[in-house]
Amino acid sequence: LEKGQSMQLLRVVGFFRGNIFLLSTIVGTGIFVSPKGVLKYSALNVPVSLSIWAACGLLSIISALCHAELGTTFPKNGASYYFLKRSLGSCIAFLSLWIKLFVFSLGIATQVLLLASYIIQPFCAGCPVPEISKKCLALAILWSLGILNSQGVLKVAWFETISTLIKMTILCFISLTGIVLLIIGKKENVARFENALDAEVPDGPQIAEAFLQGLYAYSGSSILINMAGEIKNPAENIPKSLITSLSMVTVVYLLVNVSYLAVLTPKEIISSDSVAVMWMDRILPSMQQVISLGISSSILGNGCCIILMASRIFYTASQEGQLPLIYSMLNKHLCPAIAVTQIVLLSSVVIISSQLINIISYVGVASWYVTGLQMIGLLKLRYQDPNLPRPYKVRLPFIFGTIAISLFLIFTPMIRFSKIEHIFQFVFIFSGLLCYWLHVQFTKHSVHFDKITCYLQLLFSVSPSENSDECISTEKNDPKKTYL
Repeated sequence: LEKGQSMQLLRVVGFFRGNIFLLSTIVGTGIFVSPKGVLKYSALNVPVSLSIWAACGLLSIISALCHAELGTTFPKNGASYYFLKRSLGSCIAFLSLWIKLFVFSLGIATQVLLLASYIIQPFCAGCPVPEISKKCLALAILWSLGILNSQGVLKVAWFETISTLIKMTILCFISLTGIVLLIIGKKENVARFENALDAEVPDGPQIAEAFLQGLYAYSGSSILINMAGEIKNPAENIPKSLITSLSMVTVVYLLVNVSYLAVLTPKEIISSDSVAVMWMDRILPSMQQVISLGISSSILGNGCCIILMASRIFYTASQEGQLPLIYSMLNKHLCPAIAVTQIVLLSSVVIISSQLINIISYVGVASWYVTGLQMIGLLKLRYQDPNLPRPYKVRLPFIFGTIAISLFLIFTPMIRFSKIEHIFQFVFIFSGLLCYWLHVQFTKHSVHFDKITCYLQLLFSVSPSENSDECISTEKNDPKKTYL
């Protein structure tokens, strides 16, 4: 900590770094795993599959703009959580925190497990990846990301810049190669598109599942909302960054999927757990290991951003009294180190045997529960407090559309397929209400745990942050600094 510097989070993320964080969070495992799920639930119908990818991009932009109002109205870390507490009350805010607690753990575990698989796969020569080796490597990666996050947001920003350049270079190469193959017009490359309209059309529940898989690939845009307290000029940079990054991602995702289909058949895509690696094996077999390692390094940045986002929500929940005070204390790098450690510990527990596609379903459904609650809160706050300053105000049809999409994606697969796992998801989410009651009872006797907090504070060398909306540091509006 520099001399004279306050113990508080700093606004050091401008437009450029904001886009870097968005691209690094959104572009991760989804584009390398989700093509399998989207195509499968689209009944192997190529036009429907590509239409769903485009529609998912549009829906993600609409949802992100709705969230932008939250981040610009309450420009503080964990704005999505703080907004729910302000609009719908402590109980609903705790329920969202309960959901996010497991959503982030599952998401991070998914990232590092897939990353470990990509790293080990080239050395297995067609054999299955050993589970023990994969889990050990995943844990090592996870704790390395935790250590990086504890060094502060600027160190993470530099790491994410490199990671984003790597992953976007790979995706641009895949996209351009697919375009060239289609322009050349070889029969094997254009065959999937010639009679595409004759394919079977999926029903409503299948389309809902396909949307759930596709939207997972676009997830992560809430990172700017949840670190709004570290964004320079949030009223301008948050909406601008969201529109720029999501538009770019939508175009890239469409081109990448077209490239996959130009090289691989739909059946080959749904039978592969590493679509990008199989694609490269067909185009440049000698570069297969290079592309696998390149994809692995890009996924690394995605997991790092999820830890950053989760720690900021825990940080704010601690300041609001719904998590222990220790989570809002900062180390010398101005990072909530205990919050980072907690999410890493939870993710370590999750790294056990599980089907990757099922983890994606759990994460997607739970996230849309929270999105629906946030949109209801947005409507309620507009009615109750119409004069609240709102630097960015989204149109009402966008809010109602996001609510309708949330309900459709949550309940349609549950009613149509009636899988026991859907019942478990519903019961699990609302079991958070029981935990809220226990939390209220616990806080009445929390004075006995003050000594534990002191010991942890000494162990991790952390200090209480200045808890005030006004104390989050800002810098002079230098255009160059604001851009960065």
